[in-house]
Amino acid sequence: MSARLILAKGREKSLLRRHPWIFSGAVVRLEGKAQSGETIDVCDSQGKWLARAAWSPQSQIRARVWSWNQDEAIDIAFFVRRLQSAQHLRDWLAERDNLDSYRLIAGESDGLPGITIDRFGNFLVLQLLSAGAEYQRAPLIAALTQCYPQCAIYDRSDVSVRKKEGLELTQGVVLGELPPEHLPITEHGMKLLVDIQTGHKTGYYLDQRDSRFATRRYAKDRRVLNCFSYTGGFAVSALIGGCTEVVSVDTSQAALDVARQNIELNGLDVNKATFLRDDVFKLLRTYRDSGEKFDLIVMDPPKFVENKNQLAGACRGYKDINMLAMQLLNPGGMLLTFSCSGLMATDLFQKIIADAALDAHRDVQFIEQFRQAADHPVIATYPEGMYLKGFACRVL
Repeated sequence: MSARLILAKGREKSLLRRHPWIFSGAVVRLEGKAQSGETIDVCDSQGKWLARAAWSPQSQIRARVWSWNQDEAIDIAFFVRRLQSAQHLRDWLAERDNLDSYRLIAGESDGLPGITIDRFGNFLVLQLLSAGAEYQRAPLIAALTQCYPQCAIYDRSDVSVRKKEGLELTQGVVLGELPPEHLPITEHGMKLLVDIQTGHKTGYYLDQRDSRFATRRYAKDRRVLNCFSYTGGFAVSALIGGCTEVVSVDTSQAALDVARQNIELNGLDVNKATFLRDDVFKLLRTYRDSGEKFDLIVMDPPKFVENKNQLAGACRGYKDINMLAMQLLNPGGMLLTFSCSGLMATDLFQKIIADAALDAHRDVQFIEQFRQAADHPVIATYPEGMYLKGFACRVL
């Protein structure tokens, strides 16, 4: 019989609304014994059954819900069902957009909290981010093997968030062959190289696919600055869209080298591309002071906010970097600006851009809004799943 997690009176409301997290402050006690990651039953203060969840005693999120069905066991068949359900959406997207790579499992929004799985061709890249996900590693891999017998599996659970769950960082081949150093994938007609073993996240930012594609609509005959460029997906898209020049800036020379390869791989004119290894904040100030001007700037920085205590500082960072970008744009120029910080709400990000425009002494029109691509769905009961937001801004 499973251990039971008893909630404080009134703290069951979020679970009745099917939010999948139970925080430490909602917990009265654990009845019975459970090791970290083990499946437990969650009950309200009267002992009424609410959900089946994974126990995580070292995390502020003490339990993450696997199932709202009391008769559902968390076993290989459970993971097969979840994978098959998720695959239906991805099949439709892959056919619609001619994709060979996509996010297969987006954690809580696909009913598998703490689990991220990206598919790049015939490689499945796994991130297990919670104690429950790690505890269920064996049945999950068995389910993946059953559903995707043709695929190799590679583990990229080398993410610092695992430390909050009391887990070691892990990485390496789980099943099949080692991924190549650079695996080519297809995205909206572009060929792009992905570094599964050492690249950011699982090797690539699949969530920005739609935004990269949208860049083509704004690029024609424009001089483009691509900030935090990583491996140059936005630069490739801008060149396809007919830009006159694209300057890509990143602190990683290895990423810039791949960006150059991506431009060459797509048969584009590498003479229209410049690659600068530099700090974006410093370079923007240098450009401003020297009178440098652009017609389109892509601003896609890394996450500035890891917890609520960092939010005020992050707001200042976003405001500063967008203000500098606006100062570099010719009148009528476009700023495509993004935040991947989950704690940064869309309306707050829009307000920061408006404040940045005031400080830059520029008027801004919001033209288009962006979000994470559709293979990163957001289940209605878990709004925190909406983490990526962006705007196309016309700067006057």
